Amino acid sequence: MRDASAARLAGFPGHAQPDVAAQYVYVGRQPILDRDGALHAYELLFRAGRYNYAEVNDDAQATAQVVARTIGGIGVPAVLGQHRGFVNIDRALLFSDIVHLMPPERFVLEILETVHYDASLARRLEELRGAGFQIALDDVHEPSDELNAMLPYADIVKIDFLQTPPRTVEKLAAMLRGHGKTLLAEKIETREDFALAHEFGFDLFQGYFFAQPQVLATPRNRSLRPGLLRLLALLSGDAGIVELEAELKLNPSVVVQLLRLVNSSAFGLGRNIASLREAIIATGTRQIARWAQLLLYADTGDLPWRADPLVELAATRSRFMELAANWLRPGDDEFADAAFMTGIFSLVHIVLDSTPDAVLEKLGLAPQIREAIVARKGELGALLLIAEVAGEGGDAAPVAAAAGFPALTPDVLSDLNLSAAAWFGAHLAEPVA
Repeated sequence: MRDASAARLAGFPGHAQPDVAAQYVYVGRQPILDRDGALHAYELLFRAGRYNYAEVNDDAQATAQVVARTIGGIGVPAVLGQHRGFVNIDRALLFSDIVHLMPPERFVLEILETVHYDASLARRLEELRGAGFQIALDDVHEPSDELNAMLPYADIVKIDFLQTPPRTVEKLAAMLRGHGKTLLAEKIETREDFALAHEFGFDLFQGYFFAQPQVLATPRNRSLRPGLLRLLALLSGDAGIVELEAELKLNPSVVVQLLRLVNSSAFGLGRNIASLREAIIATGTRQIARWAQLLLYADTGDLPWRADPLVELAATRSRFMELAANWLRPGDDEFADAAFMTGIFSLVHIVLDSTPDAVLEKLGLAPQIREAIVARKGELGALLLIAEVAGEGGDAAPVAAAAGFPALTPDVLSDLNLSAAAWFGAHLAEPVA
């Protein structure tokens, strides 16, 4: 459920001053009650400050921040206790590997009403339910063909009492009970709403009649980006435990979040982790990579990540270089992977407001990647030059010919550019898990 009545909450007395708010990160939680009035779960909500309303410009980024703050910031026990947390999920995050950071026995995936049904969505929901997740459909307010198509893949259906007339609520409730779904009445704001929902056989209840969202806060970590980028560079190179441990020891704030992750119930260890090495082994490199990506995703600055021109430039450049490498050396996966990494890290100095040499010296990248970015040396350096010219709309064919890549003709370069742009657009619509 996205927040209702935001305007009337704008004057909430807990509003923090900007300089104070900047020192903390926040998560909102609203109780979900059962038919006996007992606490059943919480819905977790994005909050930019202590004021009790949302300012969401990007659903995926907001959810990433909620998950990062719940698991790695405030901590699952402090936020949820022994209960489950409902988390809003848009299509991008639904198809992202990041969703698997959430232990399925603790989190319910609440599919936003903006997510539309198709065959790929059905397959993904089947996968997630098979992994143990419960799926909730959000903001349902009328019968529809889309709702009918989604029902086989849902466990819980949330009916919006502010938008739905009582007769429609009754009709929906009867139909959904016939399909064996758990019914959740959301946006219950009056005693009359609650009585009606109870009469219609709803199982769960949520709204301002019971409680406004509570805002939880924890001190904000200083920027994690430098450490996360080094960590991702190591992971991309299949670094061993010793290397990962050494890197993590240099980044206490990342370690704290990693330990909170591994000590959550996600791993079912039944005990606390006593050492950093044990945490790395228990978590696994794939899960660490997911976590690092989530934290970067949640810390993308003021712009939604889809609208950030730097994100688009890094993505399209790296993909262009990967495609060009594949064109030049079909089947040479190492060369293509190195080309992609060169494109990704060629813009890191802008993110960190530094110089390429200063940033890359600390990342431990392969020498050929570092030399390509810093000095435009080698084949990777030539590909980077070609990508820069092509990305700026220039004629990259002479650059390719001078670099000894005559196969990169103007037509080929044009096709690669279009393919890279199309790949970025498709990635925004539906990232592959």
